[in-house]
Amino acid sequence: MPFMKVTPEKLSHSVVRQIEQLILRGILRAGERLPSERDMAEKLGVSRPSLRDAIADLSDRGLLTSRAGSGVFVAEVLGSAFSPALIQLFSTHDEAVFDYIAFRRDMEGLAAERAARLGSETDLRVIATIFAKMEAAHQKRDPTDEAELDAEFHMAIIEASHNVIMLHMLRSMFDLLRQGVFYNRQVMFRNRMTRDHLLDQHRAMNDAVQARDPVAAREAVEAHLNFVEQAFIDQMRAEKNETIARQRLDHEASR
Repeated sequence: MPFMKVTPEKLSHSVVRQIEQLILRGILRAGERLPSERDMAEKLGVSRPSLRDAIADLSDRGLLTSRAGSGVFVAEVLGSAFSPALIQLFSTHDEAVFDYIAFRRDMEGLAAERAARLGSETDLRVIATIFAKMEAAHQKRDPTDEAELDAEFHMAIIEASHNVIMLHMLRSMFDLLRQGVFYNRQVMFRNRMTRDHLLDQHRAMNDAVQARDPVAAREAVEAHLNFVEQAFIDQMRAEKNETIARQRLDHEASR
């Protein structure tokens, strides 16, 4: 008979599984500090030795890391998605930018479709809450907060798609975007008219997801990233024109 004896599971194994799931689902993020040992043991209802065994197991497998005097943190596992040499290539070749935008257009379009279909009511409230913060930040002259919320808004839609592979891959891609590997996002938000267009596009995405309209959600994402692509092309053209204009000015000044 294909039966095996049922054996009690060690408490540390249950703790390991719970922390693994939180990391897998993107709830615990790279670089995030875990609560103190006492607080975690109380929240989990386990002894400190069981918790220590679980943390040691996760640390050995590279999911957690301990810092002397600081605590235990979720490891920077996303850093391994691309090698430093490949990141350097991305940053020095314009074609990588267009491939990056195309990749996001395809993946985020699918994520928005899934979010409209599969997102829970709480997921949708998170998306709506971040968009409301974007509207408030839009009133400020300094675009920094709005640019940061832009990334959070996109990630909230991706999280609402409930696909952990897509979540971690796109989170890695957004991390490179924040570092300015592909292009400087802040440049787009400095122009008031561009900021107005971007807010309208995010409103369309939010409206479609809240209405649970997968087709409209994908179309809104695609329209947004088409705009981003054209804005980047316009920026490249403007920089080229400025270089030529400066050459003319230098030439005239030297005559």
